[in-house]
Amino acid sequence: MARHLGFTCEILDSREAMGRAAGQAAESLILQALDQVKDRLVRMIFAAAPSQNEILAYLAASKKIDWSRIEAFHMDEYIGLDKDAPQGFGNFLDAHIFQKVPFAKIHYLRPQGDVGRSLENYAGLLKAAPIDICLMGIGENGHIAFNDPAVADFKDPKVVKVVGLDEVCRNQQVHDGCFKKLEDVPSQAVTLTVPMLFSANHIVCTVPAATKAHAARMAVLGPVAESCPSSILRLHADARLFLDNESGKEILDF
Repeated sequence: MARHLGFTCEILDSREAMGRAAGQAAESLILQALDQVKDRLVRMIFAAAPSQNEILAYLAASKKIDWSRIEAFHMDEYIGLDKDAPQGFGNFLDAHIFQKVPFAKIHYLRPQGDVGRSLENYAGLLKAAPIDICLMGIGENGHIAFNDPAVADFKDPKVVKVVGLDEVCRNQQVHDGCFKKLEDVPSQAVTLTVPMLFSANHIVCTVPAATKAHAARMAVLGPVAESCPSSILRLHADARLFLDNESGKEILDF
């Protein structure tokens, strides 16, 4: 267990144990928010990626959470995919949690048509009230959402923006089995910015697999810098990072 300000990092013996620990932490935070927030819905941001499979499965199976009091957002989406494409992040979240439990509201980030207007509308929804909990992962290049190192801005004035995706990020989508080859991966996306994600009261970050080991080490042990966007989690008042034995191996060996 590593601690820096409100940041903790826990390395579990297996991916299953990691998912269970992250799920239990998120469930506890959700129950706490449901108990404390009385004048509005509890608001959550969800990441969509294979790294989230275990935590989302745990939460979808929970019998303790009153999802009818929770409002859901997601943090990024490709530009140029067909709206029914299984790689679409809204569609991923539909399959893993959004359509499995009865949320009060689900706000989809869908950059079709007038992208600028859709982002403006989504930003307005996000800014309408505090974000209570954010569930996220870390990319192979250290990104959070689609804030790759080249476009990450710790002082970004925007809430959501259009970004180009770097090759490491696009290759990750192939490594994860989401696309067959690099050429199939869109080169642009929309993403919540680093300050928007950081504004959440609580962050649970779940990061399995050996392909994330270097990024996890840089996030935990490297400088807090935009060259590794996830390193900013170390400055958060309550960010909890969960790794498995593969993603955590470079930290354990340090």
